[in-house]
Amino acid sequence: MTSRAASRPVGTVTRGTTNPNRLRRMDRWIAAAHGAELRRSADPVAVDLGYGAAPWTAVELLGRLRTVAPRARVVGIEIEPARVAAARPYAREGLEFRHGGFEVPIPGRPLLIRAANVLRQYEEAEVAAVWEGLCARLAPATRDSRGGLLVEGTCDEIGRRHVWVALGPEGPRTVTFATRLGSLERPSDLAERLPKALIHRNVPGEPVHAFLRDFDRAWAAAAPYASYGARQRWIRAVRDLTADWPVADGPARWRQGEVTVRWEALAPRG
Repeated sequence: MTSRAASRPVGTVTRGTTNPNRLRRMDRWIAAAHGAELRRSADPVAVDLGYGAAPWTAVELLGRLRTVAPRARVVGIEIEPARVAAARPYAREGLEFRHGGFEVPIPGRPLLIRAANVLRQYEEAEVAAVWEGLCARLAPATRDSRGGLLVEGTCDEIGRRHVWVALGPEGPRTVTFATRLGSLERPSDLAERLPKALIHRNVPGEPVHAFLRDFDRAWAAAAPYASYGARQRWIRAVRDLTADWPVADGPARWRQGEVTVRWEALAPRG
């Protein structure tokens, strides 16, 4: 028999702050990077883990995923029961809300888990175990699929600056930096939104610090392009970065104010 303690959700209650459209940059990246996997799946289930005090992010995730995968379904999961009760009136075809935590209490394995602004309150030493547990819940890789995707990261209150890690069943794959270019003074402004696994590593001697340093230098060197707009300056700076860093995307994404780098280049040392 399952004990009462064993059935408790795994994790702790977050602050729950959220705003409409806050996760738009992450959602659009997911649609572009993972849309083909969602379309191919017989049951494209996505989880919005820790959606907060209001259900807006789950509602928006469903809408954005269905632009690339019309059969996508979203399950919003919250560890605070009152938040689940408040969200359930917004449930509809393809969208439901459940009480739970990092155990992800749904049948089967989802093709996507999005965990935005959830691990910020945890200790850095706890991140690896959370990642491992969530990756184990993802749909496995097959001959025709890379498997499910975990997207975990942090953004500001209105979604202008965002950094996230993308992980597959095998572990971390990439880190994406995304911003509203008109609000950016220099790329290292994004340091304050690094996810928990990286934010304390933005110090000399760590790869993420070296990357942001080089990004700032490339941004400064690209200053002449500012006369054509912040987008052209960003594109030029990222293009220069590709000489020394394993950038994993191309100009179509750079134009969105994004750049994605292989995880192994930024992973913490030690």
